[in-house]
Parts: sequence; structure tokens; C-alpha cells
Amino acid sequence: MKNKSSLPTMKDVAAEAGVALGTVSKVFNGIPVGESYRLKVEEAAKKLGYQVNNYARAMRTNKTNTIAIIIPQINHPFFSNLTEFICRQLSERNYSAYIAVTDRNPEAEDRCIRMVSQHKADGIIALTYNPNLENVHDIPFISIDRTFDGSVKCISSDNYSGGQIAAAKLVQLGCKKLLFARNGSFTPGETDKRGAGFENWCQKHGVPYESFITGIEEKELLNLIEESLKNGTFDFDGIFCCTDKLLYQIRDLLHQWGLRVPQDVQMIGFDGINDFWTGEPICSTIVQPLEQIAKLAVDSILNFDNDTTPRLICLPVRYHAGPTTKDGIK
Repeated sequence: MKNKSSLPTMKDVAAEAGVALGTVSKVFNGIPVGESYRLKVEEAAKKLGYQVNNYARAMRTNKTNTIAIIIPQINHPFFSNLTEFICRQLSERNYSAYIAVTDRNPEAEDRCIRMVSQHKADGIIALTYNPNLENVHDIPFISIDRTFDGSVKCISSDNYSGGQIAAAKLVQLGCKKLLFARNGSFTPGETDKRGAGFENWCQKHGVPYESFITGIEEKELLNLIEESLKNGTFDFDGIFCCTDKLLYQIRDLLHQWGLRVPQDVQMIGFDGINDFWTGEPICSTIVQPLEQIAKLAVDSILNFDNDTTPRLICLPVRYHAGPTTKDGIK
């Protein structure tokens, strides 16, 4: 007679569901079976209180159903939104996420790589600024926005087109002299193309422009902006910012000097960050398709094939008119 205090087994689930043990195994391992069989197994497992021992399964199969996510910071709206979308996609596929908030610390990123190498996670989706990241070629690794040496798959928005769209829109709205403002890591990546696209469009169409580019510290860039403010006037009437966050910082500085946005200076950001309450972008912006990026990243890591997947996949961006340009004033 079965001890009622013992935990139920897969054999118990099979007996309760009236199916073969192999069918139960397929259901718990995500292998397709007939819908009626899947429902029987899930109902039986729920009734018996059976839970899959993921640790034991990982030991047998070298598969943990866990993906590591490397993210530089979580208090930045773009990074947090992207992480949420990735986690949702993983959850829909019965995968868990190990989130490493690294603050650009190479040692923290290396720990994630070791986890995968030791079969404690099945792969890595990373947004990393580490120029010396090693051993990524030997494990399932999907990069977002950062290109390595051509051997690592990268998923990104079409940053170059985004820069061109921003320049064209500012001129269309009547701006005569433009500024591109960027701060951030100097590690080469796809986001560098935002400025390249902007500058190329201005050069091609004979539009006067300047570029202010600094390192990670926002203060350096804001000092450059302030140096261009003279007696309440500004050298530029249109600004393209590399992120929506930077746009808000520069906008606040302009307000301190008595300049109105968008009446005196029109501004376009990049990312498509939404207002917490309304769900609408907080400024005029080039919108990145975050849900598509997350889905493609998860699809790629779960069906990892280092030979057939394109090394760089760029997804289209779009312009959204908000309160920082004249076409967004309601």
C-alpha cells in the first residue's frame, strides 16, 4: 500500500491520467503530445500535487530551462522595459530568468558566462558594454545592440535609419540648425549608428549641425550644452538626443535658461519610453520595437544554431510625435 505521506511520482500521474509513463514525460519536458493527453496529464498532476523536480532533470539532461539576462542597470526605463518583455517571453515558454544587473562590471558578466559553461543556465541574452568579454563564442549567446567580432549574433533596432528619420523630421518642422547629443559607453555597438545616420542626412541635405558626444557621465554633456547657451539664447533650434532619458535632462536645462520646448527648441529622443500612467511616449521619439526585440532574442536563444542564424538582425523603428516637437502639441 502506498504511503500517503510520500510525494507523488510520474508513475502516479500516469496512473491517475490513464496514459503511458512516456506521455507524462513528454508533457513535463515540453515535447508535443495530443492536446487531450496534455490536459489529462496536467489535471492529474494538479490533483496529486505533483511538481517537476527541475534540479534532478537538469542533472540528467544538462538543461535547466533557465536563461541568464545580462543588463547594465534596472533603474533605466529602457533596460527595465526590455528585461520585462524578455522575462514574459521566457515565461510563456516555461523558462525562468536569472537577471544579472552588472552596472557594467566585467566580473559580474563573467559569472554569467561561467554559469552557462557549467550547465547552470542554458544560455545568455546580454546587453553588455564590456569590450573584453571572453568565451562568449563557446556558449549560446545572443547580444542586444552590441556587435562583437562577427561571430556572435546581435539583435538591434535600425539605429541608422532612426537617426535619419530624426534629422528629416526636425527640418520638416522648421528647424534650421541641428544638434546631435550623445553620452554613453565608447565601446563600439549598433547604437553608434544613431549619430551616423543623423550626420549623414544633414550632410547630404546641406543642413548645418554639430555633434556633442561624451562618455557615460551626463554632467560632461550637460556642461557642453550650457556653454552653448548665451544670455538666454541657444545656438540650435533642433536637438536629436541618443535616448529619451537624455532628452529630459537637456530639456530641463533649457527650461532653467528660459527656453521653451518645443516653441524655441524642438527635441526628438530615441527609445520610445512610455509614461507610467498614460502608456504614451513621454516625448517625441524614435520608437524601438521592444516586444519584437525580446521575442526574437528568446526565439534565437531557445533555438540556438550558430551556423544558420544571421549575425546581425535589425528591426525597423518608427517616429512618434510627442510634446517636445510642434507636431505633438495638442
